[in-house]
Amino acid sequence: MIVQTVLGPLADIPVGEGRAYLVDGHPVAVFHLRDGSVRAVSAVCPHAGGPIADGLTDLSCVVCPLHQHTFDLATGRSTTSAHTLTVYPATISDEGQVVIGTPL
Repeated sequence: MIVQTVLGPLADIPVGEGRAYLVDGHPVAVFHLRDGSVRAVSAVCPHAGGPIADGLTDLSCVVCPLHQHTFDLATGRSTTSAHTLTVYPATISDEGQVVIGTPL
């Protein structure tokens, strides 16, 4: 079962950047991509605990700021042989709120 959590206005996350949240005990990095969409993945790099939300991103990948491991934002898979990030469903409500789904 998936629990939907409203994190707040999309405007709180600048375009092209990420923010870290604790959602139902899960550290989640949420990215406001340049096309206006949002993506959400585990906020902690599985390689060395780096802050994924601080990483550089484009429309499909995020690069961990500590050791430059790259992860696909749609699948969580590493393109540089690190372990996979968890991907969380992320949407924008009609009211412009970021909504994240986490397992119950």
